[in-house]
Amino acid sequence: MKKRYFDLSELDWNLTGWLPHLWRLQYSFESGAASAAEVQALPAKVPGSVQHALREAGVIPDWNVGINYRQCEWVENRHWIYETTLPDEWFASGKSFRLNCRGLDYCGCVLVNGKEIAEFKGTHIPHVFDITPHLRESGNRLAIVFECPPRWLGQFGFTSKMTEWKPRFYYAWDWTVRIVQTGICGGVSIEATDGAEIESFRCTTDAEGSVGVLKAWGKTKGAASVVVSLCKNGGMIREEKLPAGDFDVTWKDLPIELWQPNMLGDQPLYDVSCRLLDDGGAEIDRVTRRVGFKHVEWQQCEGAPQGADPWICVVNGKPVFLQGVNWVPVRPNFADVTEADCRKRLELYRDLGCNMLRVWGGATLETKCFFDICDELGIMVWQEFPLSSSGKENWPPEDEKSIAEQSVIAESYIARRQHHVSLVIWCGGNELIGALDGGKVGGEKPVELSHPLIARFAEIVAREDPTRRFLPTSSSGPRFYALPENYGKGLHWDTHGPWKADGDLDGNWTEYWRGDDSLFRSETGSPGACSAEITRRYAGDLDPYPGTADNPLWYRHTSWWVEWPVFVQELGRQPKDLEEYVAWSQDRQKKALSIAVKTCKDRFPRCGGILLWMGHDCFPCAANTSIIDFDGNPKPAALALKKIWRGS
Repeated sequence: MKKRYFDLSELDWNLTGWLPHLWRLQYSFESGAASAAEVQALPAKVPGSVQHALREAGVIPDWNVGINYRQCEWVENRHWIYETTLPDEWFASGKSFRLNCRGLDYCGCVLVNGKEIAEFKGTHIPHVFDITPHLRESGNRLAIVFECPPRWLGQFGFTSKMTEWKPRFYYAWDWTVRIVQTGICGGVSIEATDGAEIESFRCTTDAEGSVGVLKAWGKTKGAASVVVSLCKNGGMIREEKLPAGDFDVTWKDLPIELWQPNMLGDQPLYDVSCRLLDDGGAEIDRVTRRVGFKHVEWQQCEGAPQGADPWICVVNGKPVFLQGVNWVPVRPNFADVTEADCRKRLELYRDLGCNMLRVWGGATLETKCFFDICDELGIMVWQEFPLSSSGKENWPPEDEKSIAEQSVIAESYIARRQHHVSLVIWCGGNELIGALDGGKVGGEKPVELSHPLIARFAEIVAREDPTRRFLPTSSSGPRFYALPENYGKGLHWDTHGPWKADGDLDGNWTEYWRGDDSLFRSETGSPGACSAEITRRYAGDLDPYPGTADNPLWYRHTSWWVEWPVFVQELGRQPKDLEEYVAWSQDRQKKALSIAVKTCKDRFPRCGGILLWMGHDCFPCAANTSIIDFDGNPKPAALALKKIWRGS
């Protein structure tokens, strides 16, 4: 029997909301009766978030408007049940049936025909359940129950104590309010098999000069042979037939075209297929990965201190200045983001001239769709494991339980994304630092390989994906932040900040960048107001004027990015209206970022690159450091940077 896959997104799903655990007492999974549900059955899409379904049904308001997000927090304090009926024909043949959930956010249980068959916990890994023993001849009903999430994982607190593995950013950060997604955040399918199947298939690519190298390995069971092939546009390049079971293939001297970063050439892509055959040669199962071929080396920056990390990225023999932004999810409810939403932003970054995106550690592993599009567009990816700073204390957890759980997450990240040609760097997380120099700003020291969790990450990457670079954290090296008094001391390797231009742009800001000796800048920024039109559209009952730190519309996230007093200081008066302030703010952001990026690029190869914090808004912030607004359109800063990035 050929293995079959059934997509549960095609089914009709209902969602109900309950006081915690009341559903265990008063819900009939046989009849669908839900009289005790606080939120009666309403339609829900899968994948999709509870919040999206409730907003669509009018149960909660649009959290993007005014301070409506405060009226949505009660959702976290309920249990939510997604339920559907499984078609009888799916189970007409086959001996074994599995429920494969590629994203469940965050914890709960699975019920089949009213019986609890398994529990789950953890957003960052897939969950697979054997449902075979629990099926009946017809009318099978599936329910996925989500229980209450952790109370706080947000921006402020203690990193070593934040050991629930759910994305942290939607508990509130300085660029989004608290919208804690619950729901099915990845594809869901039923896998039907009689026991013969591909259990795992992985591959990596490299290039030696102008020829390609492919390594493919995996595990099968219950069949005669496995066939691995490399094709382009349907044309066969190489194929090899092997006995079923554990297999390992290495092909060298492959006649391929090299994948090039954005603006340096084309991005040819290939298909690597693994086919499982029975004794008669009939196909039982197939897995396909889309790949490209490139070779990456890292070299020392010119004039770098002895022993410093290498920050010149050499792709296919050519040194490349790394330029781009830090990527966060398109929306807090990322389960509902469409391919079109993702593609719009990625194509804009491509058109602006970006060649690298850093996927920030306060979120999660970006989707297959995201990586597929980056493969197509020539945008290299720096993917972080899900750890981040917490303001008060930024040290990663050291307990054995956390290390074991994070190790599973890291291994899963690698297994799911290592075939993507766009992937260049794995990183332990965002701003993981310890006190140095008494905790003085600019004196903090980033975590190193001596930390047990970071050491475990390094071991996993070296074993599972040895052609990719691993960084302990971002930033990395002797110092977290570059201070002018430390220029020339060899302390600034990869640094973060600054995020705001203090004083005159032509004075202090320009002088800071002229003196900079950082080998790389993985985060820097400058605030710029959102367009007046977007701010007014999402103001609700709040008055968008004045744009001061005591206006609730402007401090919904934090007031750090509000520069109204700077306007008053520079011009000696209040802005006449919102539009005047926005024009001034966006022009200031444009000038500040242009100075920073151009100065770093002019220093190449003494500086290997600069990535801006941040790329796009996922919430309609009135002011933020983003260069792409909530609608996915460029601010003036982005258009100015295009000329620098593209050299035009």
